[in-house]
Amino acid sequence: MSAPTIGMQFSYKSDDPFPVSEGDLSKVVVIDSSDDASGTEFPIDTAKRISSSDKDAVAALGTGPLRDHIRGIQDQLNQLDRSADVTIVRAEKGATPEASAAAIAAIINSITEIPTAVNATPGIVVAGSTAWRPDLDTVSPVVADLEANIGKILAVAPVDVDPTSADNAIDARETMASGRLMPVGVAARVWEGDAVVTRPMASRVAGLIVRADTNNGNMPFETICNEPIFGLAGLSRKIPFNFLDGSKEGQRLLAADVAIAAEGEIGVYGAVADGGFTFLGTDMAQTDAMWPQLHQLRGSDYIVTQMMKITRRHLGKKMTAQRVESWVREIIGELRGLKQNEHILGYTPASEMFTADKNQPESIELGHIKLEIGQETASAFKRADFELRRYRPATEGLIKDILARLRAVV
Repeated sequence: MSAPTIGMQFSYKSDDPFPVSEGDLSKVVVIDSSDDASGTEFPIDTAKRISSSDKDAVAALGTGPLRDHIRGIQDQLNQLDRSADVTIVRAEKGATPEASAAAIAAIINSITEIPTAVNATPGIVVAGSTAWRPDLDTVSPVVADLEANIGKILAVAPVDVDPTSADNAIDARETMASGRLMPVGVAARVWEGDAVVTRPMASRVAGLIVRADTNNGNMPFETICNEPIFGLAGLSRKIPFNFLDGSKEGQRLLAADVAIAAEGEIGVYGAVADGGFTFLGTDMAQTDAMWPQLHQLRGSDYIVTQMMKITRRHLGKKMTAQRVESWVREIIGELRGLKQNEHILGYTPASEMFTADKNQPESIELGHIKLEIGQETASAFKRADFELRRYRPATEGLIKDILARLRAVV
């Protein structure tokens, strides 16, 4: 287009601050087998996205593990008409536990292909066969592949470990070193028809994560610890727990980063609740990580995904002071909003994000900019320590009160 000799022109600039849409880390992917699932609706090794409240889709899953996983998630979404955004990947059920686990592991190895297939990136992974191990010295192939792959999509995974005893659960946790896995050391007992059966707990924990996000404005900065688990007939075993006694089995499991569920008890000091079943767990399977707690890691992941969306529209554009300022302003605006809503405690000021020592002329000439961004997410409230002592001023006040009263006596 040529400029008019007499007339006017309009130009549109793209280097002003620009808001981005909110992220969503609440989407779930469920990977497991189901013998009698519909081959048409859910072909083997094919990702399909559904709503957890879609009765027809759930019915097409058959009666196997996949359907129970969806039920476990949906049972936790007990307010209004809520449901989860779930992607199902049906694995081939093998003739042996080894074969079934291998089929699930193979899907996990290609988990980075799922977002493109369904136009949604899952932030929560539920996989079958995590509690199965060929022996006490060998890691589950599913767990091994979860550790190797879910960080590629910034996801977390509650994983079932051996629920038969505390020692076996802790032994299984000791095979893990990923800050993206949350071991769960007890299984669920649920009604199926007129029978009570044992089912994995991990999908119920995934439902708790979705519920916490939903109750927090769809933001992943809230904990799921000390929250009720719904839809249970019981637990695979009763785990002794008391808030006052660190020697109890439940406390030992928590100290080993194994999450549990505990039964409520009326009239018992230190009981987790008066009734129902309560989930307890905060930490992941890598305690020396920068963000050791589930909500801290997911909050950090959320910020990373927002930084991606903010930055991508600036890439490839001419690097000017105006553009860099707009870029940083967008980042600050995102972090400011998180702080104002108490999702984070604070963040690095804009004046400290871009520093000369981290941005040498040689780097700038190559089009490379480095920002140093810090943010702090509050820890879960894990223990209250009280110091109790006598309060002498109260006695002194009593003495003064007595003296004042006696002065009025004639």
